[in-house]
Amino acid sequence: FSDTFKILIATDIHLGYLEKDAIRGNDTFVTFDEIMKQAVQNEVDFVLLGGDLFHDNKPSRKTMHCCMEVMRKYCMGDRPIVFEILSDQAVNFSHSKFPWVNYLDSNLNISIPVFSVHGNHDDPTGADGLCAIDLLSCAGLINHFGRSRSVEKLEISPVLLKKGNTRIALYGIGSIPDERLYRMFINNQVTMLRPREDEDGWFNLFVIHQNRSKHGATNYIPEQFLDDFLDLVVWGHEHECKIAPVRNEQQLFYVTQPGSSVITSLSPGEAVKKHIGLLRVKGKKMNLQKIPLQTVRQFFIQDVTLSEHPDLFSPEQPNVMLKVMAFCQEKVEEMLEEAERQRLGNSLTPEKPLIRLRVDYSGGFEAFNTMRFSQKFVDQVANPKEILHFIRHREAKDNIKAILSRPTSEVLQLRVEDLVKEYFQKAEKNVQLSLLTEQGMGKAVQEFVDKEEKDAIEELIKYQLEKTQRFLRERRVEATEEKIDEEVKGRAFKEDLVRNLN
Repeated sequence: FSDTFKILIATDIHLGYLEKDAIRGNDTFVTFDEIMKQAVQNEVDFVLLGGDLFHDNKPSRKTMHCCMEVMRKYCMGDRPIVFEILSDQAVNFSHSKFPWVNYLDSNLNISIPVFSVHGNHDDPTGADGLCAIDLLSCAGLINHFGRSRSVEKLEISPVLLKKGNTRIALYGIGSIPDERLYRMFINNQVTMLRPREDEDGWFNLFVIHQNRSKHGATNYIPEQFLDDFLDLVVWGHEHECKIAPVRNEQQLFYVTQPGSSVITSLSPGEAVKKHIGLLRVKGKKMNLQKIPLQTVRQFFIQDVTLSEHPDLFSPEQPNVMLKVMAFCQEKVEEMLEEAERQRLGNSLTPEKPLIRLRVDYSGGFEAFNTMRFSQKFVDQVANPKEILHFIRHREAKDNIKAILSRPTSEVLQLRVEDLVKEYFQKAEKNVQLSLLTEQGMGKAVQEFVDKEEKDAIEELIKYQLEKTQRFLRERRVEATEEKIDEEVKGRAFKEDLVRNLN
């Protein structure tokens, strides 16, 4: 096996998700321990992570401590590392204060190196452009690659690895706003550098953390944008586990989507059994073995449409609500029984499952009090307050109500900047933006909400005011309200706004 690379692959671990929840608080930490334990048991050469190691951009002290504890426990030791790094590490890790792989640091004793790109949850923010993974990198626990300094163009220089006669070119892009990366691909501003020597003799492995499924015209990255010399793409960010490699018939590479190792939204995609992958590479051949995760909390989801059961109840019946409640209770109990059956003999699986029943009550039915219903299952499920979700298909008139009346799973997948954009597109003329753009405002609100960047909105406004003042000075606009108003509403100003934003 001296020519065979063994690599453990995982993405979207989301350490710290719901860490304050009395039941689910430790789920992410327990599963991360299982993942790293698998790396040791399978004697892998290295671990490859596809982004979103952390759920919060600024992880709590507890989360950071648990992460470092697990990494120190499983990644440090005397076991020799039998692969070489051939590329210029000063280029691969140029953003680091210690620009070399951790296992070559004479002050560290690393037995399993971890290579990771950052995701959209744990991406670099603030004036110094630091992220949580940079802390782990500085501590010598992780090799953070795939960072780009320029917003104009991307030059991806691979980490070149060699074991016996097998050579891997490891490419990576840390998360970038999808629209921006889409535009960079369209404008041919993304270049993947190839090794100088024998470029066809390398196994080309690429890690990406972007939308794979289409969320809008340019709010995803089509697979055909990626170079056809690639052999395997590890796709992070999407939470549904589709780990079995699928061949892209156009570009002829394979794509594996490991999915998340924790359930962060009660949607059907998250109900698929969670796995990590053990990738073996020898020469240009590969094999990906699925490893099911045992510590992941079970999740069962079911949809029912009340109007499809006229034999059981109809809206006109005087005691219809009691009948509907009994029907829903029966469905939840069925899912609990199935959970118990599947859990038999597996002591690692958490006792209380996640249960979701989505009830479509269109056609004259009424929703009932979900809290009272949930009380019956408070000791049996991990999410008692979220078991039932009532949905009704109808047109909501009000702008904000229309957004918030969607199914929770849809709302959870909406990004803050999409909500802002949608709001202003539907808003009345008198509340439209003139100096700011929906896109810019959306990004600032997202930074404020997701990453607790308290100055993000203020900085955007200050930046835009300066740009506007400079624009007006350059065009020598008369300093009257009417003239300024006219200029700001003009086409030239809008074009300048979009140009500066991009």
